[in-house]
Amino acid sequence: MMKTLYVGNISWGTTEDDLRNTFASHAEVLGCRIITERATGRSRGYGFVEVNDEEMEKVIEAMNGAEIDGRRLVVNEAKPRE
Repeated sequence: MMKTLYVGNISWGTTEDDLRNTFASHAEVLGCRIITERATGRSRGYGFVEVNDEEMEKVIEAMNGAEIDGRRLVVNEAKPRE
C-alpha cells in the first residue's frame, strides 16, 4: 500500500526534483508534487510525497523539521479530501 505525506513550509524555490531527492534518501518515493497557483505557476508552499505504507512513520520522523532551502519542513500523513 501507498501512503501520502503532506509536506508544508516548502520554499518557493524548491523543485519537485529537490523534494524527491531529499525524501529518497529515507524511502522509495513513489510520487511527488508541489502545489502551484494556477494563474502564476508559483509554488503555494506545500506539496505531497507518496511512499510505501511501511516506510511512512520512519520518513515522517526523519523529515519533519528537516531543512531544505533554508526552510524547516512540516511533514505528516495527508488527510483525505472531504
